[in-house]
Amino acid sequence: MEFLTHDLSALFAQLGLANDELSQHRFIHEHRLDNQTLLSEAAFWTQSQANFLRDALWDDADWSEAIDQLDVRLRQTD
Repeated sequence: MEFLTHDLSALFAQLGLANDELSQHRFIHEHRLDNQTLLSEAAFWTQSQANFLRDALWDDADWSEAIDQLDVRLRQTD
């Protein structure tokens, strides 16, 4: 069985966001998370985006690694 893996660029595209490196950097810089907020509950997602993130993590989908990477980057300080 072959497992698919997606990178951060593919995740941004899946979420309907610009996925070039500059746009990713800008998004992460402008949307920070504190340690009490779950990624899928952040106020900046649309309902569809939040549902995708929550469901993909719940199902341990092939998007999980990229979602975890985004979560970590949104919590990092510059």
